[in-house]
Amino acid sequence: MVLNAVEPKRWRDLRKRFLSALVLGPAALLCIWLGSEPWTMLIAVAVALLSWEWVHLCGYRTRAMPGMAVPVFVFAAGILAVTEHTRAALGLLVMLWGLAWWLAELPQPKKGQPAGWLAAGVLYIGLAGIALIELRHDNEAGRANVLFLFLVVWASDIGAYMAGRIFGGAKLAPAISPNKTWSGAAGGLACAMLVGVVTAAVLAPGGTSRAAAAAAMLGVMAQAGDLLESWIKRHFDVKDSSALIPGHGGLLDRLDGVLAAAPVAAVVAYALGRGQPLWW
Repeated sequence: MVLNAVEPKRWRDLRKRFLSALVLGPAALLCIWLGSEPWTMLIAVAVALLSWEWVHLCGYRTRAMPGMAVPVFVFAAGILAVTEHTRAALGLLVMLWGLAWWLAELPQPKKGQPAGWLAAGVLYIGLAGIALIELRHDNEAGRANVLFLFLVVWASDIGAYMAGRIFGGAKLAPAISPNKTWSGAAGGLACAMLVGVVTAAVLAPGGTSRAAAAAAMLGVMAQAGDLLESWIKRHFDVKDSSALIPGHGGLLDRLDGVLAAAPVAAVVAYALGRGQPLWW
């Protein structure tokens, strides 16, 4: 009887998660497929929503300074990235991070309004935004690389969710996220590698071992991003970053893995050179 009462609770958010993914997933995939322009527009919308969530999480408002600085500064760096000045965009982002911190320190912050945390959003969101723009703007390999990144991160998330609820077991990081388990982490990694190998074989056949390694690296980063987001929410004593997406909380909750994995994918793509898939 106790087991029957507990079992449904494991899956009570599954329906909302599925319906939300059914709407958001195809929209993202369509923009990736159509080209860099639709993709850039989608990233701009995502950055605006992510910035809004971050500013409110820190106890500020986006309609007034210094909260307004987060979306404005991220967009400023993003514009340079869109015009193919990626190094300049990264340099500007670092400078604007310092400026955002200074602006937040000018007024006496209220209790629960940490200036350093507010400024950190410029880097946290900005680095991922620039990385995603840079990845898709590679005319030869951009579509394949962004598809590979998102499918691997989604697979990691789904695999961890399913394995964790089916097998349970020892907690991965109970002080940060009490619900995450080692079985979930292993399931997420296995699922990420499997989907990575299949995706690579379909998009641009290459070495299976290299595709598995690239997927494993991105899968680990996605799980690290998930833990980072859990730590941030624990710091601010909130369950979700917002209630924007039914079953998922906010966009920060939904994209935590992408925010961590995208900069790593962009660095790998830069090291490999233009036109090269991430697994070559």
